[in-house]
Amino acid sequence: MKAHPWQSLIEGLLEAVILVDPIQLRIVAANKSIHHLLQVPPGSLFGKGIVDLAAAPEDVFFWEDVAAGLSENIHSETLLKRADGSIVQIERRVTLLRMGLDSSVYVVAINDHSSQRQVENELEKLIAELRATLESTADGILVTDLDGAIRSYNHLFAELWGLPDGLMTQRDDKAIYAWMDKSMLDARQYEERLGTITRSPLMEATDVLTLRSGKILERVTLPQYARGRPIGRVYSYRDITQRLADEARLRLAAKVFESSTDAIFITDAEQKIVTTNPSFERLSSYTEQEMLGKTPREFFSMEGNATQVENLLNELENLGFWEGELWNRRKNGHAYLCMISLVKVADAQGGALHYIGFFKDRTETHTAKQKIEELAFTDVLTGLPNRLLLDERIRQAITISSRNHSTFALLFLDLDHFKQINDALGHPFGDRVLLQVTERLKKCIRQVDTASRLGGDEFVLLLHEADAEGAEICARRVLEELSAPFSLDGMNFTVTASIGIALYPADGQSMADLIKNADSAMYHVKERGRSDFRFYQRQMNIGLLSRMKLDHAMRQALEHELFRLHYQPQIELATGKLLGVEALLRWTDKDLGEVSPSQFIPVAEESGVIVPIGNWVLQTAIRQAALWNRDGKSMRVAINVSALQFQQANFVDSIAAALQEHDLQPQCIELELTESILIKDAEDALRKLEALAALGVKLAIDDFGTGYSSLSYLKRFPIYKLKIDRSFINDLPGNESDIAIVTAIISLAHALKLRVIAEGVETQMQRDFLQQLQCEEMQGYLFAHAMSAEEFEQRYLR
Repeated sequence: MKAHPWQSLIEGLLEAVILVDPIQLRIVAANKSIHHLLQVPPGSLFGKGIVDLAAAPEDVFFWEDVAAGLSENIHSETLLKRADGSIVQIERRVTLLRMGLDSSVYVVAINDHSSQRQVENELEKLIAELRATLESTADGILVTDLDGAIRSYNHLFAELWGLPDGLMTQRDDKAIYAWMDKSMLDARQYEERLGTITRSPLMEATDVLTLRSGKILERVTLPQYARGRPIGRVYSYRDITQRLADEARLRLAAKVFESSTDAIFITDAEQKIVTTNPSFERLSSYTEQEMLGKTPREFFSMEGNATQVENLLNELENLGFWEGELWNRRKNGHAYLCMISLVKVADAQGGALHYIGFFKDRTETHTAKQKIEELAFTDVLTGLPNRLLLDERIRQAITISSRNHSTFALLFLDLDHFKQINDALGHPFGDRVLLQVTERLKKCIRQVDTASRLGGDEFVLLLHEADAEGAEICARRVLEELSAPFSLDGMNFTVTASIGIALYPADGQSMADLIKNADSAMYHVKERGRSDFRFYQRQMNIGLLSRMKLDHAMRQALEHELFRLHYQPQIELATGKLLGVEALLRWTDKDLGEVSPSQFIPVAEESGVIVPIGNWVLQTAIRQAALWNRDGKSMRVAINVSALQFQQANFVDSIAAALQEHDLQPQCIELELTESILIKDAEDALRKLEALAALGVKLAIDDFGTGYSSLSYLKRFPIYKLKIDRSFINDLPGNESDIAIVTAIISLAHALKLRVIAEGVETQMQRDFLQQLQCEEMQGYLFAHAMSAEEFEQRYLR
C-alpha cells in the first residue's frame, strides 16, 4: 500500500484529518487522530468511500454536493459512526486543495464536539424542564411578587391578552399592566377589584373578565407560598368565550334546526338521542319517536363499518369534533352515503353537555367522484394506477411504515428493447404486448401490493411491508413470468425486463427519492446486460454525480481548448526505423488534475460528448500530420475512432474534407477501429470502410482479440493492420496462454496479408519474442512514451 505524499505531514497534526480523492471520493490518507476518534485500527481507513463514514442521511446528500462540485470549501457540523456503532458529534471543514498543476485532493479537517455538545444539551434540558413547568398548564399564567412586580408568565397568558411582540421581548411591567387595563371593557371596576386582591396577600378569588375584543376570561387568583409565608401571587386565566357561545348556539339551534335541510340530531351527555329534526326523518325514514334513546353508534353501525364508527366516536370524544363520510342504511334497508359532521358541546371542565350530528345524502356525488377518479388516477391503456395514484399509495405506505417501524419495497421495471417491437410491428401491436405484460405482473404481486404504469414501457411495483428478501422473491418471480414466450397473431417472441429495487426508508423517504434510486439501480442492470434485477446502493448516486461532473468538465474543456494530443512513436521491429505515431488524447483539469483517458473516455462515450471530442482529435491530428509531412517527410499518424463517431452519417465526408483542407496525402492517416464498430452494423460499416479505403486512408483493428473477433470481417473489410492489445503482451514470454494467442494473431494476420503492430512493449524480452514471430511493428515504453508535438519534433525530426 503506497502512502500518500502528505501522510507524514498530517500525522503531526492534533486535529483529525482525512485526504479524499476528488473523483472517486475515497480516502487516500488519514492521520492517527481520526483513527483514534473513530476507534478503528491504524491504516484501516485507506481506500474506503468517505460516504461510508456517514451516520446521518443528510450527510450522503452533503457528499453528493461535493461530488457534483458545488463547493470547494464547506464548513459544517455532522455525525460520524465509530467502529462499535456509537455516534460522535463533530465539526468538519472540507477544502479542495490543489497539489500542483495536475492533481488535487479534498482535505477534511475534523474536531470532536461530543463533550461540548453534551454540556450544552444538559443545560438546554434543564432550561426546557423549568419552562415546561410553566407552559404545561392549559391556562394562561401570570406570576407576581407581593409588590405586583411580574416574575414570569407563559405564552398562553400573552396570547389570551394579545400582548404585542414588543412587550414580550422587553420586561416592562408598567407597560404590560397598562395594556391589560386598556384591554378591559370596564377598566375602573377591574382596577378596584385588582387593588382589593393586592391588599390581601392571602386572598383567593375567582372573577369573570370581559375584554374589549369580546373575549371573556375566567380569572382564578391564588397566593404563592415559600416556607409557609406568602411571597407573591399566581393569576390563572381561562378563555370561557367559546363555552358561553356554545351554550348560546344550543339555544339558537333549538329554534332553527327544525327548518334545516340537513338531517340533525341532538344527544345528551350519554350520547342518547333526545331530539331530531324533520329532515332526519325524510333522509333516514326513522321518526323522532323511533330514535329517542338510541345512540349514534346504534344508528350508524351497519354491517361492515362497526370499526369505523368506533374510531370516529373515539376521535369525537378526544378532539371534540369529527367530519367525514360513512355508509348507512335507511329504515327500508337501502344503503346511502352520508356526509357527517359531529360536534361535542363541552362544559367549563371539558365534560360533554351534548353531542350534535349533521348529515346529508352524498350517494350521487360519490358515484360521480368515483368515475372522475377512475379517469384521473388510472392508466388509459392498462387500467393500472398511474403516477398520481402511485404517489398517493406510496404516501400511505410511508405513513404506515413510519408508524410500524417497518419497510416496503419499490421495484422500477423497464422492458428491454421494447422500442424495437414498436418500430418493427407498430404501436398498436406494442400496446397489446403491454396489456399482456400487465396481466403477468398482476400475477406476481399480492392483493395489498400495487402495480402501476408510469408511461411507455416503465412499470413500478409497490410491495407493502416487504423487506429485501421479499423484494428479491418478487423480482425473480417477475423475471420468470416474463421469460415465458408471448404469442400474438401467430408470432412467438420473448420480452425481458431490467428491474431496480429501492427499500424504504434506507433508500429514500419520499416517492421522488425512491423512484429515482430504483431507476438508478435499474440503469445499472441495463449497463450490465439487462434481464436481471439489482438493489440500489448509495454509491450509485455518487458515481452518477461523478459522471455528470466529468461530463460537464469535458464539455468545458472542449469549449476552452483544454484537451491536447500526445504522440507515441511506432517503430519497425526489424530495423528500429520510426514509421509513425499514434495520437493519444490527454486532459488536465484545473480541479481534478490529470484525468486518465480510462476514466473520462467511457463517460464521454456514454453521454455522447465523444463525438465532438473525436472530431477535434481528427482535425488536430490531421493538421499536425500535414505540418510534419509538408517538407517531404513520410510520417504516418494513427488516430483512434469511437463507435459513436464512426456511426455519424457524415463521418467519411468529414475525413475527406479535413484531408483536403490541410492538403495531406490520405496514406499518412491510419484510423484505428475497435471490433465492435465493425460487428454492430456490418453492412453500413463495410460501405464506410470501402469509402475510406477508396480515399487512400489506412485502416487498422485496435485491441484485436479483446472483442468478438470474427474472421468474416477480416476477410470482407479492407483492413490494413491488426494491433495486438497490451493485455496479451504484458506477460510475454512467460505466459503460455499469451504466447499461444499472440502467435495465433500474428499467423492469422500474415495469412490474410495484414501487418501486425504490438502495443505496450516494455521489455527487451518482449521485443525479441515478437521479432522471432515476425511481428512488423511495435510501440511502448521500451522505445518511447507518448509526448507532446514539440517534444517529438525535438527528439525525432531535427
